[in-house]
Amino acid sequence: MIENLILLLGPQELTFLVIILIILLIWGPNQLPKLARALGEAKKEFQKAQKENDEEETKKE
Repeated sequence: MIENLILLLGPQELTFLVIILIILLIWGPNQLPKLARALGEAKKEFQKAQKENDEEETKKE
């Protein structure tokens, strides 16, 4: 069965599944919503800072 799964999925998909399993083992399923929320907020803040930086650079030019 595992051989069929390996043939069905490519290396990127298998890597993604392994990462998800490791995250589940480390934090547990109850902590995943909190982790996802924190990652989303961090991404939003990063994009905001990047946008502000780009705006400052265009003003300098």
